Amino acid sequence: MDPGFSVDDIAPIAILMDELRSEDVQLRLNAIHRISTIALALGPERAREELIPFLQESVDDEDEVLLALAEELGREFHEYIGGPEFAHVLLGPLENLSAVEETLVRDKAAESITKISATLNQAQIEQYYIPLLQRLSRGEWFTSRTSSCALYAPVYDRVSPSLQDELRKSFASLGSDDTPMVRRAAAKWLGPLVKKFAKPHVLTDGLAVYRKLQADDQDSVRLLTVEDLIAIAQQLTPAEVKEQLLKPMRTTISDKSWRVRYMAASHFNELAEAVGQELVREELVGHYVQLLKDNEAEVRTAAAGQIPGFAKLLEKEVIQARIVPCVRDLCQDTSQHVRAALANQINGLAPLLGKDATIEHLLPLFLHLLKDEFPEVRLNIISKLEQVNEVIGIELLRDSLLPAIVELAEDKSWRVRQAIIEYIPLLATQLGKSFFDEQLGNLCMSWLGDTVYSIREAATVNLKKLTEVFGVDWAREQIVPKVVGMGQHPNYLYRMTTVQAITTIAPSLTLEIIRGDILETLLQLGGDTIPNIRFNVAKALEVLVETFGGTPDGRQLVQQKIIPVLDIEKNDQDADVRFFASHALQKAHEVFA
Repeated sequence: MDPGFSVDDIAPIAILMDELRSEDVQLRLNAIHRISTIALALGPERAREELIPFLQESVDDEDEVLLALAEELGREFHEYIGGPEFAHVLLGPLENLSAVEETLVRDKAAESITKISATLNQAQIEQYYIPLLQRLSRGEWFTSRTSSCALYAPVYDRVSPSLQDELRKSFASLGSDDTPMVRRAAAKWLGPLVKKFAKPHVLTDGLAVYRKLQADDQDSVRLLTVEDLIAIAQQLTPAEVKEQLLKPMRTTISDKSWRVRYMAASHFNELAEAVGQELVREELVGHYVQLLKDNEAEVRTAAAGQIPGFAKLLEKEVIQARIVPCVRDLCQDTSQHVRAALANQINGLAPLLGKDATIEHLLPLFLHLLKDEFPEVRLNIISKLEQVNEVIGIELLRDSLLPAIVELAEDKSWRVRQAIIEYIPLLATQLGKSFFDEQLGNLCMSWLGDTVYSIREAATVNLKKLTEVFGVDWAREQIVPKVVGMGQHPNYLYRMTTVQAITTIAPSLTLEIIRGDILETLLQLGGDTIPNIRFNVAKALEVLVETFGGTPDGRQLVQQKIIPVLDIEKNDQDADVRFFASHALQKAHEVFA
């Protein structure tokens, strides 16, 4: 042993090496997650000279270990080896990781190299990063060439013009690579790179690579060029887009592969915003209608998801003439997923069409979709009705849609019932007190006895919100008697719901209502035969203590009524009851502290 080193100096690296050579994968993984600690123990110089070379040789391991290493090196690891001026040292191990077979490891290594590039100065980039990029781009195996595609954009605008020329040529050769995986990576990363190009280079190099990839014989490459098309269009004027991109745009939207058309449909709004208003009117409306009528359900689903966004770019007359007929057809679509996507977006057309056109064209479609056999379709329509309400007004909503909403309140799918419950407070605000009591009051109470717990829970929250909308006097008259009445029900679930409803709505009520109408029932339930009810009573009493214990009258109520019941419950035979009663009792005593 070198007399210059103590055992303490050698221990960290020796332990790491031992653990990294261990047969146990978990041990090797743990060692990798601790490399920052080990680097700290070694100090910057030894970390650079011993740890990094060791890690550089450690690429023959399980994928999960390599993935962890790639991630750790990107977590500001340069701080442990002497700061940004030595950050380039980390590129060595990451270069090796960028060439391994597992895609996840390569992607994480490329991500970490990108993070490190942000800390490098121009000299470091030109001296260390660019040679690494060139080696990866010319690598014998497709894996390194694939990884290199992600590494052009982060540094392109930070190098000299002559190096930029080289980088453009090098990227162009990756776009023409023999291996589809490399061309796919080039298509994926062309968009971010083009955004860094000067305008003349977009028109020359950027377009040349894009056209080659867009005409690729592999649809997995072509589908990735949709985002490149948008990135290039954003860099050009509408006239240049028309001249340079019109033909490839048409080709992409009508591609023979449904996957490419699906990508075009998914990004249609971004494309429309990038190409300018004139091309939208002249070209894209027709193409959009074509996608809405596509023979593949996945494409129609993606196109339906873009309806309001694209319609915002059109005049009202065009929406009525071209888009609404397609929407009408999609309401009858054979695919439930298409109808669900449409139901999620169709409401967004109401503000664009205005009241009269919405009543004439959309209202019948809303009613049709509200009666759809597929629960998700009904759910999507209900959850977005607010937009329609704002356009057509409450009277029409009440007369035409309310019967359908009431019908859905008893839907066999509990998620639909839950969506209706969540919509009720908003509806209540707009309908007014008397109409609500007449049409929906009993419905709201019936949900408290639903067979599904989530519905009962949502119903209690709904009552709290309604109390906030209509006031405590209304709650005393309409809600409290019905909730308290359920406390006498022979079925324990109803009694449990009474306790939970009281717990939820109590903070919105007054002390007078609690004392006069609610407390007696709650205290009686504290002696129920079911332990679950007894401990929920303890939780409810704790809420009452926290809500009203701050006033003299509240403290008196806690002292005279609540503490005696909790004293009995804290000695209950059930452990849960004792626990919650003791917790509530502690809160009650704090009120008097």
